[in-house]
Amino acid sequence: MHKRLIWMVLVALILYLPGSFLNISVVHGQTKEKIELDSLALFPNPDPPFQEKDHPGSVAKTPKNVVLMIGDGMGIGQLEIARLFEHGKNGRLFMETLPNVALAHTYSENNTVTDSAAAGTALATGKKTNNEMIARTPDNKPVESILKKVKKGGKKVGIITTNKVTDATPATFTASVKNRWSDQTEIAKQQLNDGLDVVLGGGKSDFEPEQQNGVNLIEKFKSNGYTFVNNRADLSKATGEKLLGLFNKDHLSFKLDREELKSEEPSLKEMTEKGLEFLSEGDSGFFLMVEGGRIDHASHAADLPSVWKETIEFDHTVEYVTNWAKERGDTLVVVLADHETMGISATEAMDIKALKQIEVSHEFMAKQLKKIERTGDYTADSIRDVFKTYANMDISDEEIVKFNEKIKNVRDKVYSHRRVGWEIGSMITEHYHGGIVSSATRSLSSTGGHTGNLVPVFAYGVGSDKFEGVLNNTDIPKTIADLMGYRMED
Repeated sequence: MHKRLIWMVLVALILYLPGSFLNISVVHGQTKEKIELDSLALFPNPDPPFQEKDHPGSVAKTPKNVVLMIGDGMGIGQLEIARLFEHGKNGRLFMETLPNVALAHTYSENNTVTDSAAAGTALATGKKTNNEMIARTPDNKPVESILKKVKKGGKKVGIITTNKVTDATPATFTASVKNRWSDQTEIAKQQLNDGLDVVLGGGKSDFEPEQQNGVNLIEKFKSNGYTFVNNRADLSKATGEKLLGLFNKDHLSFKLDREELKSEEPSLKEMTEKGLEFLSEGDSGFFLMVEGGRIDHASHAADLPSVWKETIEFDHTVEYVTNWAKERGDTLVVVLADHETMGISATEAMDIKALKQIEVSHEFMAKQLKKIERTGDYTADSIRDVFKTYANMDISDEEIVKFNEKIKNVRDKVYSHRRVGWEIGSMITEHYHGGIVSSATRSLSSTGGHTGNLVPVFAYGVGSDKFEGVLNNTDIPKTIADLMGYRMED
């Protein structure tokens, strides 16, 4: 009876204290037996490689450097798609191993669902604002970002993105304008005047004379002491005190398309490596915002293969930055999303094998379609060829008619110039049973398919323990500012 009671207690401990390490002495006659239950736990805790105890900076109270890494549109579903496609059901993304984890609400001042401008404003300034506004209050008063506060405090600052550098997220840290869409040339001017130390991404057209009333902003950057680069090779060799890199007239190409396009654009990781090299020169410290911007664009189109590739590129960059921070011990790394896009989920019926065989993006496919000038419809042959060649799908005549009808009749509230690619992506994902918001619902959205879902927050380094629980997105810059010795506006 005594032995039976002992084993019942041990079973209860195994079930209700998973992952714990127990050192129990059990009297067995005149001897004591030590039982270590860690290996017996049904649900053992993972062993993240980046616990605070593992790096020398854990005793520091104030981070010298901060790297804020934003996966645009990167919700839990996007992470799960990337994890399953890249590592399988038993694998992990690197960012999932970071020691501090939270969730964040993302609603804007005037909507339950934020756009990237209002979300970026919250992350940059600690203030809620209306959708489409960049670092402005709802009554159109400018608000100072944490990047600008840090710059005034004598530290270096930089922005890196796979989108245009004038796009919503990088703009909220570096500019203040009423409208994200109509004011992009003004954003470029403000980025010049701000004296940023590193600016890397796309959007070259916003800096050129055609968009700037004859003024070449790139030449002005050069005259202000910036090294300018526009391809991967020149970036790798770049030296100097300040760096401007614009690698595409629009956003950088999707990862899936770069081989097909013979692209000379650098990866997000390569841009970040060079950015850290420039910003870490000297003893002042720095604030760097790094954005995996095209995760959002892939999600808008329900393009799950591109969601996979863009998220993995972002994850590799997180791994590089975290290792860099671990070596130094004086840096805080915060990884999060500004919002979720298209309610993406990993469904049971999803055909992962078929989706992984798709080798180009929805954007590339859309450019292969041929139009009938008289009607504006796309030719049946080109539609059939695109879906068969790139997605291994046989499209019926009825589906071709519906495709053309949707393109002509659906009037998306935003990004109307991208609706062809979006419809291609939605059709492919629905065919292979991925979980997405429908194209009909997306067309009714003022954000092009964003959702109000909670988003993940991961942190590592000096002060990372402050990022726990369920947060509001405005808490993020306030916490960073407090750790660095600054105060955001009330």
